[in-house]
Amino acid sequence: MSKKKAIPKKVLKIIAGVIVFFTLPTLLLFAYMYFKYHKELPTGTQGPAADYIANTMLDALNYEAYKATDYIEFTFKKRHHFKWHKAKNTCDVFWKNIKVDLDLVNHSKSTVYVSEEKYNGKEAPDYIEKAVDLFNNDTFWLVAPYKVFDSGVERRLVKTEDNKEALLVTYTSGGSTPGDSYLWHVDASGKPVSFQMWVDILPIDGLEASWSDWLTTDTGAELPTFHKFLMFGLEIEQIETGNNE
Repeated sequence: MSKKKAIPKKVLKIIAGVIVFFTLPTLLLFAYMYFKYHKELPTGTQGPAADYIANTMLDALNYEAYKATDYIEFTFKKRHHFKWHKAKNTCDVFWKNIKVDLDLVNHSKSTVYVSEEKYNGKEAPDYIEKAVDLFNNDTFWLVAPYKVFDSGVERRLVKTEDNKEALLVTYTSGGSTPGDSYLWHVDASGKPVSFQMWVDILPIDGLEASWSDWLTTDTGAELPTFHKFLMFGLEIEQIETGNNE
């Protein structure tokens, strides 16, 4: 019975050195960002004052025009394209060579296409699940301010460190990650300028993203075309809206 040869110490040192070389800078960067940006979830008060800020924000963005908008089309980060038939509760979701005609009420009724051919293979449920996640995430970056009175949403008035009023919104149900919270910062007119995030997908709490470069769409709804998030830019392009398809 042959014995396995031991790995030479020199090789082990090289392997250890490579691991440290690649992981140590990452750990140091994470530690720096954590201590620089991490914020505890603030406490706030539910009630009329919080709802007042939420309604002011909706008024600043012409919520009635958004509510009456039947169709929204857009591209997120040049990677995902959406044709959201809002009035019909469906959305055509495109990425790479995949298209999913997504039924937003009953996901099992969705249809998958690969390279423009209808696909019913074993990966179809996975494609539908991904389309749902893309829709939930990417449309949120487009229309999140309009969702502050959705079912299962809690609103709280928060006093910030500089003694300004902000709106803390917590989604207790729905979406891909229920339990997420967002602290909206608004200008004098009530229009959002940024929000801070306490979400499961991010390892650091309280990170802030801008809401800027607003576009007044053909239907009158106000939609953002850009978000600055740390050193990254999230572009939203090819926005089109319509009524009465």
